[in-house]
Amino acid sequence: MTIREQVGPQAQPVRTAEAAAPQAPPGPAAEQDRAAARRAWRVLALSSLGVFVVFLDTTIVNVAFETISRSFHTTTGHLAWVLNAYSLVFAAVLIPAGRLADRYGRKRIFLIGMAGFAVTSALCGLAPNASVLITARALQAAFAALVTPTSLALVLPEFPPARRPVAIGTWGTMGAAAAAIGPTLGAILVQYADWRWIFLVNVPICAVVVTAGSRLLREGRDPQAAGLPDPLGVLLVAAMPAALSLAIIEGPSWGWSDPRVVASFAVAVALLPLFLWRTRTARHPVMDLALFKVRQFRLVNAATLVFAAAFYGMLLSNIIFLQTVWHYSVLRAALATAPSPLMVVLVARRASRLAHTIGPRTVLLAGGLLWAVGQGGLALGAGGHPHWLTHWLPAAMITGLGVGMTLPAQSGAAVQSLPPARFAVGSAVNASFRQLGAVLGISLFVAVQGTPGAGGLLTAFHHTWWLFAALGLAAGLAVWTPALRLRRGVRSI
Repeated sequence: MTIREQVGPQAQPVRTAEAAAPQAPPGPAAEQDRAAARRAWRVLALSSLGVFVVFLDTTIVNVAFETISRSFHTTTGHLAWVLNAYSLVFAAVLIPAGRLADRYGRKRIFLIGMAGFAVTSALCGLAPNASVLITARALQAAFAALVTPTSLALVLPEFPPARRPVAIGTWGTMGAAAAAIGPTLGAILVQYADWRWIFLVNVPICAVVVTAGSRLLREGRDPQAAGLPDPLGVLLVAAMPAALSLAIIEGPSWGWSDPRVVASFAVAVALLPLFLWRTRTARHPVMDLALFKVRQFRLVNAATLVFAAAFYGMLLSNIIFLQTVWHYSVLRAALATAPSPLMVVLVARRASRLAHTIGPRTVLLAGGLLWAVGQGGLALGAGGHPHWLTHWLPAAMITGLGVGMTLPAQSGAAVQSLPPARFAVGSAVNASFRQLGAVLGISLFVAVQGTPGAGGLLTAFHHTWWLFAALGLAAGLAVWTPALRLRRGVRSI
């Protein structure tokens, strides 16, 4: 006889005492979980603010480029080192910064980085000439590099493993949004205050982060961390792209066959095997080459380098185009470029979640395609006379959509295939590749632009946009390889 036959068709379910009783109020455990979640989001917000101000300074200078050049009576090629010095030192110090934090304390290094960033930002704002500004920017970048990996390392322990991808995506979104918003914010400061305020504005923000962080953040370190990163390796990380950047920037003016240009290319090439040898033999190498045995990590970092070259080169190119070809004021040029970063802010977090749901390959490919369409639209539509609404705006919106889908997805995908203990160093390597890409992109822009006459200026910008379109598309295609088998339950590219 079945259970139904035993009970009978009219039988009603029995309501137990537990079911009939009213729900008890949440216990101490539930309240502790909510408190932990609130704390985790506060830590994420504070750390993201630190990352925001650091990455803001990678692009906020762009809109003041022409203003600073006139103020110091210097050339575009010389002033390009205000941008490149920051990116080069940032890239070189990022990777060993993670190890310093593991050994001496992530909270301590984060707060030192924020305080040092405030002081060196003030030095930049008070610089009397271009040489002092370049030097101050290099020092500023060294402290900025202390902030980036430690900020993520402080966030991840606050979140359960299932929520970490969302935290990483939010953290990456803040960096992408800061880089995209930088020119607009910089223009407002230049227009209504002075170009020096693009640096001085960092001081109060850093003060807030240091004050709140000293109370909120928990100290953490790796008890197994020992030794300092190889200083020669750090120098080589900066020297290779510096030599390459020098050759690309000065090639048009010195001549590509000039012995100085040839020597710079040769030095850049020769330093690569030296760096690899030093990394394999040093007691405490600056970079863990074992990370690059992970195929996803290797591919995403290559794509990050290529896309960053296009992205950072585009940010500088667009602002200068609007000021020199369409003769927009600083503020009008920044407002004209504002829709693109707004699109980045709207899309970035959603793209990060989508990449976690369906895998990053599709999102990154879509981002690369949209980027290429947007940059191609500028090359085809932007002429010598202003047509912002019909020619510029559609291309800029599509470009912003591509950026919003690409940058945060790259940040998450770079560490997705690594064990949690390697998240901090993995994110530092990825951020370092992004900064090296920025150096390459700015150098390529200066080289393609050269010193054209009035008639050739528009053509030079068209060539620049086509180059950036090709680089962005290549970055999207770089990760479109046959899927790896899943390891440890993590979706790989």
